[in-house]
Amino acid sequence: MAPDLDHKEERVRSIALTYYSRNDVLDAIYKFSQKREISPRYYEGFGKRPDSFQYPQDIISLVKKGATSFHCSEEIWEDPLKISTELNENQYNELRQGWDLVIDIDCNWIDYSKKAALAIIKVLEYKGVKNSGIKFSGSKGFHIIVPWEAFPEYVGDKKTSDMFPQFPRTIINYIKELARPVLASLIKDMDDDFAKVEGYTGIKCEECNNLANEHFQVTVRCPKCYPPHIESFKSFNQNYKKKKCPNCRSELKEEKRKTFYYCSHCDLDSIKNPKKFNPEIKSMDIFKILGLDILLVSPRHLFRMPYSLHEKTGLASVVISKEKLNSFSFKDADPLNIQVNEFYPIAEKGEATSLLLEALDFQKGLDRKQEEKKVKYESSESSKNKKFEQIKLTEFKEEWYPPAIQRILQGMLDGKKRGLFILLNFFRSLGMEMEDLDKKMNEWNKLNTPPLKKGYIDAQLIWHSKHTPVLPPNFDNEIYKAIGVFDMDDLSMKVKNPVSYTIRKSGTWKKQAKKKKSVKK
Repeated sequence: MAPDLDHKEERVRSIALTYYSRNDVLDAIYKFSQKREISPRYYEGFGKRPDSFQYPQDIISLVKKGATSFHCSEEIWEDPLKISTELNENQYNELRQGWDLVIDIDCNWIDYSKKAALAIIKVLEYKGVKNSGIKFSGSKGFHIIVPWEAFPEYVGDKKTSDMFPQFPRTIINYIKELARPVLASLIKDMDDDFAKVEGYTGIKCEECNNLANEHFQVTVRCPKCYPPHIESFKSFNQNYKKKKCPNCRSELKEEKRKTFYYCSHCDLDSIKNPKKFNPEIKSMDIFKILGLDILLVSPRHLFRMPYSLHEKTGLASVVISKEKLNSFSFKDADPLNIQVNEFYPIAEKGEATSLLLEALDFQKGLDRKQEEKKVKYESSESSKNKKFEQIKLTEFKEEWYPPAIQRILQGMLDGKKRGLFILLNFFRSLGMEMEDLDKKMNEWNKLNTPPLKKGYIDAQLIWHSKHTPVLPPNFDNEIYKAIGVFDMDDLSMKVKNPVSYTIRKSGTWKKQAKKKKSVKK
């Protein structure tokens, strides 16, 4: 053995061939690898990708070449060897036959990892998912798996196998929200309960109940110029990069610093939204405080295979039953004494359907809140909340619409949500009935590449049906340039807004003016 190898590497290498040669270990790894992309790790780095095992002896051959562990995909492929970085999204979808939901619990303290795993399992069972597998990660965490067979083949017109990583990410975020109070209950009686330790709490965002990050609003002044150059900016790092005066290039000196709070989940800060953050009330996000990361979902992401060794600990990634999770200890993962169990349970067809649908509804609610904030902000910027006298068109002719609106109606590649926002306010301000607007927006959506989710369109229509129409943004708003539909012809009629443009083109103003005069007479 080379003299520069550390003790852990020496141990892993010394036992690898003997360990992986065990028939039960070899069979467990080979069985789980079927239709998955795999990659061996040679202690210091990973092997080639894509790869797969054709025979159990392929594993032994790689171990003889120095492989110390094996990692595989969450995604299930028709043929993993056909995967290529040159494939587009549609080609990936054609190859992907499904995906498992893999929840990664990664914490610095094994006792808290166990409690988090128990909390998540309780949530899964409460939502009807009885068949899930659990394994030790090999270090201080756990992997929980819900088999692909537990999910429906379609959700609406969406093929579930194509919705990776969107669907599993949505499910995991939902599970995290449900598991948070369960985890709090499980750890409250622990001797070193983090909820009781000062310094582990923070300011809660009232919008989403997650912890906000503390940042600074810094004011700097030039010490040499007169009048002095003064500048204020948000610093998301305590040791902000030193700025220089734009006039004399002297280093600007900090004059004052004010703390503010920022929620990355809601994109809100306490400067513009002070009521959303209360510094007097301390709160805690248990998952964040404990360093618990349960999001292991990204295209072609690999995770440690069951019964694979862990290079840093020399322990095996052993499978654990739900009943034995609470009593699990590191000695249970000693590769010289492990017992092999099945990681991939037999799931009832569709047992996770309710979980998936509820998670999608939960995410839809979050998206709707975010969009309502944007609508409120953009509407106030564009129309400055001015009330306008709504004019109801009796007919809608495309030649009356400004070029920017016509371009949006042709279908979009990017900026579809902002395009929808403009169209909804445009047609509602012109008096289009909700039934006609529903039909119009869904016909437009078919021209988009790819189309927006129908649920998103429906949610926006519902929102608009319950609120007073607001003018779309004026032509000078940057939103039209941002989505690539700005046209100088929109300004040629010397009107500020798409609605004004259309009314003038249609001659409606003249008709209404004549009507008002006749009424006065």
